[in-house]
Amino acid sequence: MSEARPALTTLTEEENDFREALGGFFNEAVRPLVHQMDHNQQIDQSLLPMFFEMGIMGIEIPEEFGGTGQNFFTSIIVIEEAARVDPAMSVLIDVQNTLVVNAIRKWGNDEQKARLFPKLARTTVGAYCLSESSSGSDAFALRCKATQDGDDWILSGNKLWITNGNEAGIFLVFANTDFDKGYRGITCFVVERGDEGFTVGKKEDKLGIRASSTTELFFENVRVKPENVIGPVGKGYKVAIETLNEGRIGIGAQMVGLAQGALDATVSYVKEREQFGKAIGQFQAVQHQIAQMAVDIEAARLLVYNAARLHDAGMPFLKEAAMAKLFSSQVAERVASKAVELHGGNGFTTEYPVEKFFRDSKIGAIYEGTSNMQLSTIAKMLLA
Repeated sequence: MSEARPALTTLTEEENDFREALGGFFNEAVRPLVHQMDHNQQIDQSLLPMFFEMGIMGIEIPEEFGGTGQNFFTSIIVIEEAARVDPAMSVLIDVQNTLVVNAIRKWGNDEQKARLFPKLARTTVGAYCLSESSSGSDAFALRCKATQDGDDWILSGNKLWITNGNEAGIFLVFANTDFDKGYRGITCFVVERGDEGFTVGKKEDKLGIRASSTTELFFENVRVKPENVIGPVGKGYKVAIETLNEGRIGIGAQMVGLAQGALDATVSYVKEREQFGKAIGQFQAVQHQIAQMAVDIEAARLLVYNAARLHDAGMPFLKEAAMAKLFSSQVAERVASKAVELHGGNGFTTEYPVEKFFRDSKIGAIYEGTSNMQLSTIAKMLLA
């Protein structure tokens, strides 16, 4: 009697079929473009229309607005499968779904959903704009300000490290409306590409996920109408906190997919690469390293899936999300590094995919909350 793959124990048959179909799509449509996109530091323009056509840019958007009306766990499956092929495309999909769409879904009013969701589901990439030069781990040390002018708001300042900056048409921008109130002055605004006074700055030249655009944004007296305020004025910190908690599960899924992609490539390589008259995969030392990689990935996957299931069940998931993000980023870096070693000299070249997985893995310990911040969150909750 054959045993089921352990990863499938947390997936329904329908979810597993969906995952396999996604894997086929990403392998066919994205994999041939990965090396060139990484070299050019730019997404291939043929992919975005396909992503929208597939419905993977509006997973939790209700069907009435053009989305697929699926749950958060479905987003996690998509993010993981995309990262097995290209973590840069995975983070584009991740930000769209776990941050931008989720923020509007939870905090937007009916008019905002009816206006923004059809765009996000069918044609328009979104960006989530919180980080600044002064606010990294201290996320609410914002200098970007919003000054009221009648019923309108005037945005001034800049943002850094904004994922999807080059591709996005809709930007969720966090700015402070009252610095005397500290973080309780922070408010979330919708800015659209083409708004007067808004410009996208330089694209960062990064170590990894190079096809994913990371840009600076400038706001020079950008006028925002009151209908483009997401949530109550002064509650932007809540929008940010709640959305980032979900986003961490997405990054966990990205790191799991990345690690799995590195392992997949390594398993194929060690079956073919011969030394001393036989495939190196026949040597016990290599087998043990492969086995440890697989165990680590499975443990990370289960942490991510558990956090996502808790989220969908409406149960507390903050500690579990922090654990999933922390551990999966550690596993991704460890597995990708070992994959390079097991490829030998070939692993140090761009001809094989593992060097890119290794470069891409490093960001997992940094964005959506550094590893130290995840440890702090876990400790606070355990010691409360």
